[in-house]
Amino acid sequence: MGYFPFFMELEGREGLVVGGGAVAARKVQKLQPYGPRLTVAAPEILPEIAELPGVTLLRRAFAPGMLEGKCFVIAATDSREVNRGIAALCRERGIPVNAVDDKEACTFLFPALVKRGDLTVGVSTAGASPSAAAWVGRRVSERLPEDFGELLDYLASLRPMVRKRVAEENRAAVFARLFSDCMEQGFPLEEAALAAVFENAPGTGKVYLVGAGCGAADLITVRGLRLLEGCGAVVYDDLLDQALLDAAPEGAEKIYVGKRRGRRSMAQEDISALLIAKAREGKTVVRLKGGDPFVFGRGGEEALALQAAGIAWEYVPGVTSAVAVPGAAGIPATHRGVSRGFHVVTAHTADSPDGLPSHLEELARLPGTLVFLMGLSRLEEIARRLIGAGLPGDTPIAVVFGKNAPRAVRGTLENIAERAREAGAEAPAVIVAGGTAGMDLRT
Repeated sequence: MGYFPFFMELEGREGLVVGGGAVAARKVQKLQPYGPRLTVAAPEILPEIAELPGVTLLRRAFAPGMLEGKCFVIAATDSREVNRGIAALCRERGIPVNAVDDKEACTFLFPALVKRGDLTVGVSTAGASPSAAAWVGRRVSERLPEDFGELLDYLASLRPMVRKRVAEENRAAVFARLFSDCMEQGFPLEEAALAAVFENAPGTGKVYLVGAGCGAADLITVRGLRLLEGCGAVVYDDLLDQALLDAAPEGAEKIYVGKRRGRRSMAQEDISALLIAKAREGKTVVRLKGGDPFVFGRGGEEALALQAAGIAWEYVPGVTSAVAVPGAAGIPATHRGVSRGFHVVTAHTADSPDGLPSHLEELARLPGTLVFLMGLSRLEEIARRLIGAGLPGDTPIAVVFGKNAPRAVRGTLENIAERAREAGAEAPAVIVAGGTAGMDLRT
Protein backbone atom coordinates (compact mmCIF):
# COMPACT_ATOMS: atom_id res chain seq x y z
CA MET A 1 0.00 0.00 0.00
CA GLY A 2 1.52 3.30 -1.07
CA TYR A 3 1.05 6.90 0.02
CA PHE A 4 -1.57 9.08 -1.62
CA PRO A 5 0.07 12.18 -3.15
CA PHE A 6 -1.82 15.11 -1.66
CA PHE A 7 -0.71 18.50 -2.94
CA MET A 8 -1.00 21.01 -0.10
CA GLU A 9 -0.72 24.79 -0.24
CA LEU A 10 2.16 25.78 2.05
CA GLU A 11 2.28 29.52 1.34
CA GLY A 12 2.31 31.30 4.72
CA ARG A 13 1.79 28.11 6.76
CA GLU A 14 3.84 27.48 9.91
CA GLY A 15 6.32 24.62 9.76
CA LEU A 16 8.91 23.33 12.24
CA VAL A 17 12.19 21.63 11.36
CA VAL A 18 13.92 20.09 14.38
CA GLY A 19 17.61 19.67 13.61
CA GLY A 20 20.30 21.93 12.21
CA GLY A 21 22.52 19.60 10.18
CA ALA A 22 22.88 18.67 6.52
CA VAL A 23 19.65 16.63 6.40
CA ALA A 24 17.65 19.49 7.89
CA ALA A 25 19.26 21.86 5.38
CA ARG A 26 18.10 19.72 2.44
CA LYS A 27 14.53 19.62 3.78
CA VAL A 28 14.43 23.40 4.28
CA GLN A 29 15.82 24.04 0.80
CA LYS A 30 13.16 21.78 -0.73
CA LEU A 31 10.36 23.52 1.14
CA GLN A 32 11.39 27.15 0.69
CA PRO A 33 10.19 27.61 -2.93
CA TYR A 34 6.66 26.78 -1.75
CA GLY A 35 6.49 29.71 0.69
CA PRO A 36 6.00 28.25 4.19
CA ARG A 37 7.02 30.14 7.35
CA LEU A 38 9.74 27.84 8.67
CA THR A 39 11.24 27.62 12.13
CA VAL A 40 14.45 25.64 12.60
CA ALA A 41 15.24 24.48 16.14
CA ALA A 42 18.56 22.96 17.21
CA PRO A 43 21.42 23.79 19.59
CA GLU A 44 23.74 24.04 16.57
CA ILE A 45 22.58 25.19 13.14
CA LEU A 46 24.66 25.08 9.97
CA PRO A 47 25.49 28.46 8.37
CA GLU A 48 23.81 27.37 5.12
CA ILE A 49 20.52 27.20 7.05
CA ALA A 50 21.12 30.35 9.08
CA GLU A 51 21.79 32.33 5.90
CA LEU A 52 18.49 31.36 4.24
CA PRO A 53 16.01 34.25 4.08
CA GLY A 54 12.77 34.12 6.03
CA VAL A 55 13.78 31.26 8.36
CA THR A 56 13.31 31.68 12.11
CA LEU A 57 16.14 30.19 14.17
CA LEU A 58 15.77 28.72 17.66
CA ARG A 59 19.23 27.78 18.89
CA ARG A 60 18.12 25.34 21.56
CA ALA A 61 16.97 21.77 22.01
CA PHE A 62 13.47 20.69 21.12
CA ALA A 63 10.68 21.39 23.58
CA PRO A 64 7.03 20.29 23.16
CA GLY A 65 5.87 23.91 23.27
CA MET A 66 7.51 24.44 19.86
CA LEU A 67 4.70 22.42 18.28
CA GLU A 68 2.09 25.03 19.10
CA GLY A 69 0.42 26.41 15.96
CA LYS A 70 2.50 24.31 13.56
CA CYS A 71 0.89 22.84 10.43
CA PHE A 72 3.66 20.32 9.84
CA VAL A 73 6.85 19.11 11.51
CA ILE A 74 10.09 17.54 10.27
CA ALA A 75 12.16 15.65 12.82
CA ALA A 76 15.71 15.71 11.43
CA THR A 77 18.00 15.40 14.44
CA ASP A 78 20.88 12.91 14.53
CA SER A 79 19.04 10.86 17.17
CA ARG A 80 16.47 8.29 16.02
CA GLU A 81 15.05 8.17 19.56
CA VAL A 82 14.51 11.94 19.66
CA ASN A 83 12.94 11.94 16.20
CA ARG A 84 10.53 9.19 17.22
CA GLY A 85 9.59 11.07 20.38
CA ILE A 86 8.81 14.19 18.35
CA ALA A 87 6.79 12.09 15.88
CA ALA A 88 4.77 10.54 18.71
CA LEU A 89 3.88 13.98 20.10
CA CYS A 90 2.83 15.14 16.62
CA ARG A 91 0.61 12.10 16.15
CA GLU A 92 -1.10 12.80 19.48
CA ARG A 93 -1.83 16.37 18.37
CA GLY A 94 -2.82 15.51 14.78
CA ILE A 95 0.14 17.36 13.26
CA PRO A 96 1.60 15.85 10.03
CA VAL A 97 5.16 14.75 10.73
CA ASN A 98 8.14 13.44 8.82
CA ALA A 99 10.83 11.64 10.80
CA VAL A 100 13.88 11.31 8.54
CA ASP A 101 14.96 7.79 7.64
CA ASP A 102 12.16 6.30 9.76
CA LYS A 103 9.17 5.47 7.60
CA GLU A 104 7.17 3.87 10.45
CA ALA A 105 7.25 7.11 12.44
CA CYS A 106 6.11 9.30 9.53
CA THR A 107 2.64 10.43 8.59
CA PHE A 108 3.96 11.98 5.36
CA LEU A 109 7.02 11.38 3.19
CA PHE A 110 9.23 13.66 1.15
CA PRO A 111 9.01 12.77 -2.52
CA ALA A 112 11.67 13.26 -5.14
CA LEU A 113 10.61 16.57 -6.68
CA VAL A 114 10.70 17.98 -10.19
CA LYS A 115 9.58 21.60 -10.47
CA ARG A 116 8.97 23.73 -13.56
CA GLY A 117 7.16 26.91 -12.57
CA ASP A 118 3.69 25.93 -11.33
CA LEU A 119 4.27 22.31 -12.32
CA THR A 120 5.39 20.07 -9.49
CA VAL A 121 5.97 16.35 -9.99
CA GLY A 122 6.46 14.24 -6.89
CA VAL A 123 7.82 10.68 -7.00
CA SER A 124 7.63 8.32 -4.03
CA THR A 125 8.42 4.65 -3.47
CA ALA A 126 6.68 4.71 -0.06
CA GLY A 127 10.12 4.72 1.54
CA ALA A 128 11.23 1.48 -0.13
CA SER A 129 14.03 3.11 -2.11
CA PRO A 130 14.69 6.86 -2.13
CA SER A 131 17.39 6.20 -4.75
CA ALA A 132 14.81 4.66 -7.08
CA ALA A 133 12.50 7.64 -6.55
CA ALA A 134 15.38 10.00 -7.35
CA TRP A 135 16.17 8.01 -10.51
CA VAL A 136 12.57 8.29 -11.74
CA GLY A 137 12.60 11.99 -10.85
CA ARG A 138 15.71 12.53 -12.97
CA ARG A 139 14.12 10.75 -15.92
CA VAL A 140 11.00 12.93 -15.61
CA SER A 141 13.16 16.04 -15.38
CA GLU A 142 15.06 15.06 -18.53
CA ARG A 143 11.79 14.72 -20.44
CA LEU A 144 10.34 18.07 -19.36
CA PRO A 145 11.46 21.16 -21.28
CA GLU A 146 13.28 23.70 -19.13
CA ASP A 147 10.76 26.36 -20.17
CA PHE A 148 7.73 24.25 -19.21
CA GLY A 149 6.90 26.64 -16.37
CA GLU A 150 6.85 29.54 -18.84
CA LEU A 151 4.55 27.48 -21.09
CA LEU A 152 2.13 27.06 -18.19
CA ASP A 153 2.19 30.83 -17.56
CA TYR A 154 1.41 31.43 -21.25
CA LEU A 155 -1.47 28.93 -21.23
CA ALA A 156 -2.83 30.51 -18.06
CA SER A 157 -2.78 33.90 -19.79
CA LEU A 158 -5.05 32.47 -22.51
CA ARG A 159 -7.72 31.22 -20.10
CA PRO A 160 -9.70 34.49 -19.98
CA MET A 161 -9.76 34.55 -23.80
CA VAL A 162 -11.01 30.95 -23.95
CA ARG A 163 -13.74 31.63 -21.36
CA LYS A 164 -14.87 34.69 -23.31
CA ARG A 165 -14.89 33.16 -26.80
CA VAL A 166 -15.65 29.46 -26.34
CA ALA A 167 -18.79 27.76 -25.06
CA GLU A 168 -18.28 25.94 -21.76
CA GLU A 169 -18.88 22.48 -23.24
CA ASN A 170 -16.03 23.03 -25.75
CA ARG A 171 -13.43 24.61 -23.48
CA ALA A 172 -11.69 21.39 -22.44
CA ALA A 173 -11.09 20.53 -26.10
CA VAL A 174 -9.73 24.02 -26.82
CA PHE A 175 -7.39 23.93 -23.82
CA ALA A 176 -6.12 20.52 -24.96
CA ARG A 177 -5.58 21.83 -28.50
CA LEU A 178 -3.70 24.90 -27.23
CA PHE A 179 -1.38 22.73 -25.16
CA SER A 180 -0.80 20.30 -28.04
CA ASP A 181 -0.04 23.12 -30.51
CA CYS A 182 2.35 24.80 -28.08
CA MET A 183 4.25 21.54 -27.57
CA GLU A 184 4.52 21.11 -31.34
CA GLN A 185 5.09 24.66 -32.52
CA GLY A 186 6.56 26.41 -29.50
CA PHE A 187 5.07 29.39 -27.71
CA PRO A 188 3.74 31.99 -27.83
CA LEU A 189 1.70 30.73 -30.76
CA GLU A 190 1.78 32.78 -33.91
CA GLU A 191 -1.32 34.88 -34.42
CA ALA A 192 -2.58 32.70 -37.29
CA ALA A 193 -2.08 29.49 -35.31
CA LEU A 194 -3.91 30.91 -32.28
CA ALA A 195 -6.77 32.11 -34.48
CA ALA A 196 -7.04 28.65 -36.06
CA VAL A 197 -7.63 27.09 -32.65
CA PHE A 198 -10.59 29.34 -31.96
CA GLU A 199 -11.98 28.98 -35.47
CA ASN A 200 -12.18 25.22 -34.93
CA ALA A 201 -13.50 25.56 -31.38
CA PRO A 202 -17.12 24.49 -31.96
CA GLY A 203 -16.32 20.87 -31.64
CA THR A 204 -13.77 19.94 -34.30
CA GLY A 205 -10.56 18.37 -33.14
CA LYS A 206 -7.61 17.03 -35.07
CA VAL A 207 -6.31 13.56 -35.91
CA TYR A 208 -2.65 12.61 -35.94
CA LEU A 209 -1.67 9.46 -37.83
CA VAL A 210 1.29 8.38 -35.70
CA GLY A 211 3.73 5.57 -36.37
CA ALA A 212 4.89 3.86 -33.18
CA GLY A 213 7.88 2.14 -34.73
CA CYS A 214 8.54 -1.54 -34.01
CA GLY A 215 9.04 -3.27 -30.70
CA ALA A 216 10.17 -1.21 -27.71
CA ALA A 217 8.16 1.86 -26.71
CA ASP A 218 11.13 4.22 -26.98
CA LEU A 219 11.38 3.64 -30.75
CA ILE A 220 8.55 6.10 -31.31
CA THR A 221 9.62 9.57 -32.46
CA VAL A 222 9.88 12.39 -29.94
CA ARG A 223 7.08 14.24 -31.75
CA GLY A 224 4.86 11.17 -31.74
CA LEU A 225 5.36 10.72 -28.01
CA ARG A 226 4.56 14.37 -27.27
CA LEU A 227 1.34 14.14 -29.23
CA LEU A 228 0.44 10.95 -27.38
CA GLU A 229 1.08 12.61 -24.03
CA GLY A 230 -1.28 15.47 -24.86
CA CYS A 231 -4.09 13.69 -26.69
CA GLY A 232 -7.74 13.35 -25.75
CA ALA A 233 -8.15 9.93 -27.37
CA VAL A 234 -5.85 7.25 -28.74
CA VAL A 235 -7.08 4.69 -31.27
CA TYR A 236 -4.54 1.89 -31.38
CA ASP A 237 -3.70 -1.36 -33.13
CA ASP A 238 -2.41 -4.68 -31.85
CA LEU A 239 1.21 -5.46 -30.91
CA LEU A 240 1.94 -2.06 -29.35
CA ASP A 241 4.01 -1.71 -26.19
CA GLN A 242 1.77 -1.02 -23.17
CA ALA A 243 4.15 1.75 -22.10
CA LEU A 244 2.97 3.80 -25.07
CA LEU A 245 -0.64 3.60 -23.95
CA ASP A 246 0.43 4.48 -20.42
CA ALA A 247 1.97 7.68 -21.81
CA ALA A 248 -1.48 8.99 -22.78
CA PRO A 249 -3.14 11.29 -20.21
CA GLU A 250 -5.15 9.62 -17.47
CA GLY A 251 -8.45 10.95 -18.81
CA ALA A 252 -7.78 10.11 -22.46
CA GLU A 253 -9.97 7.52 -24.20
CA LYS A 254 -8.04 4.42 -25.23
CA ILE A 255 -9.81 2.51 -27.99
CA TYR A 256 -8.48 -0.80 -29.28
CA VAL A 257 -9.30 -1.59 -32.90
CA GLY A 258 -7.23 -4.75 -33.44
CA LYS A 259 -5.70 -4.86 -36.92
CA ARG A 260 -3.88 -8.18 -36.74
CA ARG A 261 -4.30 -11.12 -39.02
CA GLY A 262 -6.19 -14.04 -37.53
CA ARG A 263 -7.81 -11.96 -34.79
CA ARG A 264 -11.08 -10.12 -34.67
CA SER A 265 -10.63 -6.45 -35.47
CA MET A 266 -12.70 -3.43 -36.38
CA ALA A 267 -13.41 -2.94 -40.09
CA GLN A 268 -11.33 -0.23 -41.71
CA GLU A 269 -14.43 1.80 -42.61
CA ASP A 270 -15.52 1.70 -38.97
CA ILE A 271 -12.08 2.83 -37.80
CA SER A 272 -12.21 5.83 -40.13
CA ALA A 273 -15.73 6.66 -38.90
CA LEU A 274 -14.50 6.42 -35.30
CA LEU A 275 -11.65 8.86 -35.95
CA ILE A 276 -14.09 11.33 -37.50
CA ALA A 277 -16.52 10.99 -34.59
CA LYS A 278 -13.87 11.56 -31.93
CA ALA A 279 -12.49 14.59 -33.78
CA ARG A 280 -16.01 16.04 -33.99
CA GLU A 281 -16.20 15.75 -30.22
CA GLY A 282 -13.41 18.31 -30.19
CA LYS A 283 -10.67 15.87 -29.21
CA THR A 284 -7.06 15.68 -30.28
CA VAL A 285 -6.91 12.10 -31.56
CA VAL A 286 -3.78 9.99 -31.95
CA ARG A 287 -4.25 7.11 -34.39
CA LEU A 288 -1.42 4.91 -33.18
CA LYS A 289 -0.09 2.31 -35.60
CA GLY A 290 2.82 -0.09 -35.45
CA GLY A 291 5.66 0.75 -37.84
CA ASP A 292 4.75 3.58 -40.21
CA PRO A 293 1.14 4.57 -41.00
CA PHE A 294 1.84 4.85 -44.74
CA VAL A 295 3.73 1.56 -45.16
CA PHE A 296 0.98 -1.07 -45.46
CA GLY A 297 -0.71 0.57 -42.49
CA ARG A 298 -3.80 1.83 -44.37
CA GLY A 299 -3.04 5.29 -43.08
CA GLY A 300 -3.73 6.71 -46.53
CA GLU A 301 -7.31 5.43 -46.43
CA GLU A 302 -7.85 7.07 -43.07
CA ALA A 303 -6.32 10.33 -44.28
CA LEU A 304 -8.69 10.42 -47.27
CA ALA A 305 -11.71 9.69 -45.08
CA LEU A 306 -10.72 12.49 -42.68
CA GLN A 307 -10.16 14.90 -45.52
CA ALA A 308 -13.55 14.09 -47.04
CA ALA A 309 -15.17 14.74 -43.66
CA GLY A 310 -13.41 18.09 -43.27
CA ILE A 311 -11.29 16.92 -40.34
CA ALA A 312 -7.76 18.28 -39.96
CA TRP A 313 -5.09 15.58 -39.87
CA GLU A 314 -1.32 15.22 -39.88
CA TYR A 315 1.09 12.39 -40.58
CA VAL A 316 3.81 11.53 -38.05
CA PRO A 317 6.19 8.91 -39.47
CA GLY A 318 7.43 5.84 -37.65
CA VAL A 319 10.18 3.33 -38.30
CA THR A 320 8.73 0.65 -40.58
CA SER A 321 9.14 -3.02 -39.68
CA ALA A 322 10.48 -3.59 -43.20
CA VAL A 323 13.73 -1.96 -42.10
CA ALA A 324 13.70 -2.13 -38.28
CA VAL A 325 12.95 -5.83 -37.77
CA PRO A 326 15.62 -7.24 -40.11
CA GLY A 327 18.05 -4.59 -38.88
CA ALA A 328 17.58 -5.74 -35.28
CA ALA A 329 18.61 -9.22 -36.43
CA GLY A 330 21.76 -7.91 -38.13
CA ILE A 331 20.30 -7.84 -41.66
CA PRO A 332 20.63 -4.42 -43.34
CA ALA A 333 18.19 -3.35 -46.04
CA THR A 334 21.13 -2.28 -48.21
CA HIS A 335 24.85 -2.85 -48.02
CA ARG A 336 27.66 -1.63 -50.23
CA GLY A 337 28.77 -4.30 -52.64
CA VAL A 338 25.80 -6.53 -51.79
CA SER A 339 22.55 -4.65 -52.40
CA ARG A 340 22.01 -1.13 -53.74
CA GLY A 341 18.27 -1.11 -53.18
CA PHE A 342 15.34 -2.94 -51.66
CA HIS A 343 11.69 -3.53 -52.42
CA VAL A 344 8.98 -3.87 -49.79
CA VAL A 345 6.14 -6.21 -50.70
CA THR A 346 2.95 -7.19 -48.92
CA ALA A 347 2.07 -10.87 -48.93
CA HIS A 348 -1.62 -10.02 -48.52
CA THR A 349 -3.34 -8.50 -51.51
CA ALA A 350 -6.77 -8.90 -53.02
CA ASP A 351 -5.63 -8.71 -56.63
CA SER A 352 -4.47 -12.33 -57.02
CA PRO A 353 -5.85 -15.80 -56.18
CA ASP A 354 -3.07 -16.73 -53.73
CA GLY A 355 -2.86 -13.31 -52.06
CA LEU A 356 0.66 -12.63 -53.32
CA PRO A 357 1.35 -9.71 -55.65
CA SER A 358 0.70 -10.57 -59.29
CA HIS A 359 3.94 -8.84 -60.31
CA LEU A 360 6.13 -10.84 -57.92
CA GLU A 361 8.10 -12.39 -60.79
CA GLU A 362 8.94 -8.93 -62.15
CA LEU A 363 10.12 -7.83 -58.71
CA ALA A 364 12.29 -10.92 -58.38
CA ARG A 365 14.18 -9.97 -61.51
CA LEU A 366 15.07 -6.53 -60.13
CA PRO A 367 18.45 -6.09 -58.41
CA GLY A 368 18.50 -5.71 -54.63
CA THR A 369 16.75 -7.14 -51.62
CA LEU A 370 13.11 -8.22 -51.38
CA VAL A 371 11.31 -7.63 -48.07
CA PHE A 372 7.95 -9.33 -47.50
CA LEU A 373 5.56 -8.20 -44.77
CA MET A 374 2.79 -10.39 -43.36
CA GLY A 375 4.03 -13.35 -45.35
CA LEU A 376 4.86 -16.17 -42.93
CA SER A 377 1.77 -18.24 -43.79
CA ARG A 378 2.75 -17.98 -47.47
CA LEU A 379 6.47 -18.59 -47.01
CA GLU A 380 6.55 -21.80 -49.02
CA GLU A 381 4.60 -20.20 -51.90
CA ILE A 382 6.87 -17.12 -51.85
CA ALA A 383 9.96 -19.31 -52.15
CA ARG A 384 8.40 -21.38 -54.92
CA ARG A 385 7.41 -18.38 -57.00
CA LEU A 386 10.81 -16.72 -56.58
CA ILE A 387 12.51 -19.88 -57.86
CA GLY A 388 9.97 -19.95 -60.68
CA ALA A 389 10.95 -16.37 -61.53
CA GLY A 390 14.52 -17.50 -62.11
CA LEU A 391 16.22 -17.02 -58.75
CA PRO A 392 18.62 -19.88 -57.87
CA GLY A 393 17.44 -22.31 -55.21
CA ASP A 394 20.46 -21.43 -53.05
CA THR A 395 19.48 -17.73 -52.90
CA PRO A 396 19.73 -16.57 -49.25
CA ILE A 397 16.47 -15.91 -47.45
CA ALA A 398 15.72 -15.16 -43.80
CA VAL A 399 12.63 -15.10 -41.61
CA VAL A 400 12.82 -12.64 -38.70
CA PHE A 401 10.25 -12.92 -35.90
CA GLY A 402 9.81 -11.99 -32.24
CA LYS A 403 8.92 -8.64 -30.68
CA ASN A 404 11.73 -6.81 -28.85
CA ALA A 405 14.56 -9.29 -29.47
CA PRO A 406 13.93 -10.65 -32.99
CA ARG A 407 15.17 -14.11 -33.95
CA ALA A 408 16.33 -14.84 -37.48
CA VAL A 409 15.98 -18.16 -39.25
CA ARG A 410 18.34 -18.22 -42.22
CA GLY A 411 18.35 -20.60 -45.15
CA THR A 412 17.85 -20.76 -48.89
CA LEU A 413 14.78 -20.61 -51.08
CA GLU A 414 14.89 -24.40 -51.20
CA ASN A 415 14.90 -25.08 -47.45
CA ILE A 416 13.60 -21.98 -45.67
CA ALA A 417 10.03 -23.25 -45.21
CA GLU A 418 11.23 -26.37 -43.40
CA ARG A 419 13.75 -24.43 -41.31
CA ALA A 420 11.11 -21.89 -40.25
CA ARG A 421 8.77 -24.69 -39.13
CA GLU A 422 11.55 -26.38 -37.15
CA ALA A 423 12.43 -23.07 -35.46
CA GLY A 424 8.81 -22.43 -34.49
CA ALA A 425 8.65 -19.13 -36.35
CA GLU A 426 5.48 -17.19 -35.47
CA ALA A 427 3.70 -14.22 -36.93
CA PRO A 428 4.29 -11.35 -37.12
CA ALA A 429 7.41 -11.96 -39.14
CA VAL A 430 9.42 -10.20 -41.83
CA ILE A 431 10.88 -12.18 -44.72
CA VAL A 432 14.05 -10.99 -46.46
CA ALA A 433 15.16 -12.62 -49.71
CA GLY A 434 18.32 -12.17 -51.78
CA GLY A 435 20.79 -9.36 -51.37
CA THR A 436 21.61 -8.98 -47.70
CA ALA A 437 19.47 -11.87 -46.37
CA GLY A 438 22.52 -14.03 -45.69
CA MET A 439 24.31 -11.34 -43.64
CA ASP A 440 24.52 -11.02 -39.88
CA LEU A 441 26.23 -7.80 -38.82
CA ARG A 442 26.10 -8.86 -35.17
CA THR A 443 28.72 -11.59 -35.60
